[in-house]
Amino acid sequence: QVQLAESGGGLVQPGGSLRLSCTASGSISDIRLMGWYRQAPGKQREVVATITRAGRTVYTDSVKGRCTVSIDNAKKAVYLQMNNLRSEDTAVYYCNTQARSIATLYTDYWGQGTQVTVSS
Repeated sequence: QVQLAESGGGLVQPGGSLRLSCTASGSISDIRLMGWYRQAPGKQREVVATITRAGRTVYTDSVKGRCTVSIDNAKKAVYLQMNNLRSEDTAVYYCNTQARSIATLYTDYWGQGTQVTVSS
């Protein structure tokens, strides 16, 4: 079983910054990908940014130039630095990992989500 613990959400004014953190724990043999998704009220969950264990990144267009995703393989952690936040960034942000355990092949795991609210 793999667990993801997220932190760093909150209320921030437009133009402000937040840093989200997520750490994976449990019976993990390998992590090949970690990332962040978000879901705004009334909308489908969408990818924000992903990063492989080798450091290859992918960003959704709306956050390019404003967000940076990073990974610490030793800590099994992923971070999302968000700058110049906009009201449309308001959503619940979910951490995701594709991890393998002794008993399973690579499987998607999700955190419980952390609320990010951008408002003046």
